[in-house]
Amino acid sequence: NGIGERAGNASLEELSMALKCLPYEQKYETNIKSELIYETSRYISKTVGIIVQPNKAIVGANAFGHESGIHTHGVLSNPLTYEPISPELVGRKRWLQVGKHAGVHGMNAMLAEYGVKPNEEQSKQILDKVKVIGDQGKQLTDVELLSIASEVMGDQDLKRIVQLTGFSVSTGIGTMPYAFVKLNVDGEDHVGTDYGVGPVDAALNAIQKVTGKLSEIRIKDYGLASISGGSGALCEVTVKVEDALGNKVSAKSVGEDIVTTSVKAVIDAVNRIMLKKLLQEKQIS
Repeated sequence: NGIGERAGNASLEELSMALKCLPYEQKYETNIKSELIYETSRYISKTVGIIVQPNKAIVGANAFGHESGIHTHGVLSNPLTYEPISPELVGRKRWLQVGKHAGVHGMNAMLAEYGVKPNEEQSKQILDKVKVIGDQGKQLTDVELLSIASEVMGDQDLKRIVQLTGFSVSTGIGTMPYAFVKLNVDGEDHVGTDYGVGPVDAALNAIQKVTGKLSEIRIKDYGLASISGGSGALCEVTVKVEDALGNKVSAKSVGEDIVTTSVKAVIDAVNRIMLKKLLQEKQIS
């Protein structure tokens, strides 16, 4: 991660991948298992409490992300266009984002991951709606993109499965943090309440009570980072959830309130994993 005194040290991951991937007359062997680079980077970042900047090469959050229509079209046609190093080589995966710069090729590639294949006219309508939201400065999640596709294509199976309809937390000195959540799951209301070591923990425990009972979904990893300074700082929450079959998805949310942002991230992750499972079952049948 380039961590060191004052201005830091040369990044080990960048040096090792340069020796591995750049053409040299002499072959250099580092004995570094490159597939574990990203996992190790995250572990070090979490242990020492120093966040890796999103635009950092190889291990930064944006290193293998693409939104621009030109970029997504290029990388889908030939990954070497914008990725001289394969993401799998360092334990990562390419991800595409839809927003105001999105193109039809990248958007359709994201939909294809869920088995959704709109025709040319439907793709244009979906992209127009994506750009309207993107012009408002918002980045769409997979679930929101699928909801738009559902509206355009008239496919009710693509709707948001889990919706947060009620939420409150109670905490203070001398009292154990307590949370109440009300979720609408596929048209039915479910209520979950639980305690925790803090308001975030209590809220996530309450959500797991509902989702675990319905689909055996568990929160496997939770990460919190501040992405701006001051008392009104924005926080970034990243979560990973897993179902009983071992399927894992990650989701990220940004906001001013830590508890609300955490809840939104978990709900988005739950939606993604349940939608994937639903569409996979639909394809099999």
